[in-house]
Amino acid sequence: MRSTELLALACLVVLSACAAERDRIVPKSAAVPVGVDLSGQWQLHEDSADTADLISEAEQARRNERRSQSTLVRIFLETGESLRVTQTSDGIFISFDRAVVEEYRFGEHRDVNVGPVEAERVSGWEGSAYVIETLDSDGAKLIETYRLGDGGRELLRTIRIEQDDTIYLDSAQAFDRG
Repeated sequence: MRSTELLALACLVVLSACAAERDRIVPKSAAVPVGVDLSGQWQLHEDSADTADLISEAEQARRNERRSQSTLVRIFLETGESLRVTQTSDGIFISFDRAVVEEYRFGEHRDVNVGPVEAERVSGWEGSAYVIETLDSDGAKLIETYRLGDGGRELLRTIRIEQDDTIYLDSAQAFDRG
């Protein structure tokens, strides 16, 4: 082979490797913003009561679609009407309706699994918001954010599931301090 053919072949191998690599998620800051503490008992605001139903409906619709189009990342989504958030110096614990507790470490970047389904997760701070991103092997991403609102009297949560240029779920919830 001539050197130009070898160079072209090497470029082709590099380009195909890059194209095959799944999306990446960017690590978040482990530094807690000064004065931000999400701790508390939080109750879903009555104006947000329909969001739990919308999330369930969106997830049910996704389950009813062909398996090849379903996003696996959805199984990492927890929701509830009552949240208990405990913030420590290293992380956050979120209890959903006293049934499920999720633990997140500030600045974490690790693999997580629910049964046989594995995903990559990062979590940490972006400004005064705590952000959790979970990416499945098909490139679907679950993005959750938690931030205080109304002078600390509300916990605002956004939930988004996206893949490529498609948004499968985009929801916002407000919780009142209990």
